[in-house]
Amino acid sequence: MRQIILDTETTGLEPSQGHRIIEIAGLEMVNRKMTGRYLHVYMHPDRDIDPDAERVHGISLDFLSDKPRFAAVASEVETFLRGAELIIHNAPFDVGFLNAEFQRVGVPPVKELCGGVIDTLVMARDIFPGKRNNLDALCDRYDIDRSNRTLHGALIDCELLAEVYLSMTRGQESLVMDIDLDDDGSRDMDALNFERKPLTVLAPSADELAAHEACLDSLDKALKGTCLWRRDAAQGGDSA
Repeated sequence: MRQIILDTETTGLEPSQGHRIIEIAGLEMVNRKMTGRYLHVYMHPDRDIDPDAERVHGISLDFLSDKPRFAAVASEVETFLRGAELIIHNAPFDVGFLNAEFQRVGVPPVKELCGGVIDTLVMARDIFPGKRNNLDALCDRYDIDRSNRTLHGALIDCELLAEVYLSMTRGQESLVMDIDLDDDGSRDMDALNFERKPLTVLAPSADELAAHEACLDSLDKALKGTCLWRRDAAQGGDSA
């Protein structure tokens, strides 16, 4: 499966108010392995950047003065994302901005261009309900080094999010990590062996049996009667 870990930086919070994307980054992952292919472009927004936004990502209009407009890189972005499943933290934000930019240049929206969207913020809230689940908090929770993230930046955020996503889904990975895939990406079911070896049963020693009986005696004494274990045993039940 081809997936793209994606992040954007913008001039503000609302594409409906004319705010624009100024940086977009994506890292390609196939079958849970990074391929080394990536997308990273800066764009001039043809508008001012909100001071609050600039304080977060540190990207100034002066820095973007010689950067292309979105229309000039739209084909590159479309080609890189086409058919892939997107992995985004707080996906509605980035998808809303992407759709607004795509609409301006006649590119299909994300739901038509891509093979689906995974929102890692939704995943994190399911795994850690009631806790802070921003990217910094998740990096700390999974012991991921974020010392280089002094400001928000699309590329470094993608790198951190890739590690967070793999950590959050590691239980899935363990099910298939040693399974070879066919050329089409499907699993070779004939190569899987689901046969389970018989469990080894160890009989208790005489000392262990005596210690068990002593424990039951103490339970009987505390209850001033017969404990549940001995009642079940007397009735032929299975207390295990």
